[in-house]
Amino acid sequence: MTSTELSRQQYAVTVLGGPTAVFDLGGLRIVSDPTFDRPGPHGYLTKTAGPAAEESALGPVDVVLVSHDQHPDNLDARGRTFAEAAPLVVTGPLAAGRLGERAVGLPPWSCHRVPRPEGGELTVLAVPAVHGPEDGERDADGNVNCEVTGFVLSGEGLPTVYVSGDNASVRTVAEVSRRVPDIGVALLHAGAARVPAKFGGRPLSMDSRRAAAAAAVLGAGIVVPAHYDGWTHFSEGLDEVRLAFDEAGLSSILRVAPHGSWVSLRP
Repeated sequence: MTSTELSRQQYAVTVLGGPTAVFDLGGLRIVSDPTFDRPGPHGYLTKTAGPAAEESALGPVDVVLVSHDQHPDNLDARGRTFAEAAPLVVTGPLAAGRLGERAVGLPPWSCHRVPRPEGGELTVLAVPAVHGPEDGERDADGNVNCEVTGFVLSGEGLPTVYVSGDNASVRTVAEVSRRVPDIGVALLHAGAARVPAKFGGRPLSMDSRRAAAAAAVLGAGIVVPAHYDGWTHFSEGLDEVRLAFDEAGLSSILRVAPHGSWVSLRP
């Protein structure tokens, strides 16, 4: 773990571990699903590794994306404090009600526009996510497991970036691709998270083969995997991701770097 500030990039992403990624895009620094707590038990989940960089290394942050706030592997105690201190949090409507006055809650297919320091805007589009099996029991709000939001980031002159959140549904990815056909980069949560008490232990997020299928459906030129390590409830890791993309003939689009290292968002 480092406290040295992450250098500013033009078009790049780094995965810090778990679901947490930092995007430098259009002059903005965007952090998705911040998790900064130390390893150890977190309720019914167990964390095995901390992030590659602490909060202090990120410098001023413009936007925090929170796919969901009810599971500690996607928003832990320090991550919540970090998000609530940010100038803007974009999340789902229910989560926004729990994350303070700076949180903007977006229903699926609605958007929020953020001014870019270099001129123009970054558009943050909320898209659906299914946090478990398609046929899983749904709560009173129609969600499997809980409310989860994915995001598409876009703007003039920028690559269009899809951030899946904890989505297990390829059908949902196909709907995103149909509505947003020009996605160039995908950050996919791909650890096949499993909790025995939920849905008979079936995956709550994409397994490796579904991630490869999602990449093929999206037609993205760059795929960055995330949320496949750092917790004991992941049933697949980076080796399985590499194998699935290789078997699908998609190895050339997979971008993997050590946590805390930058990956260019340009082909």
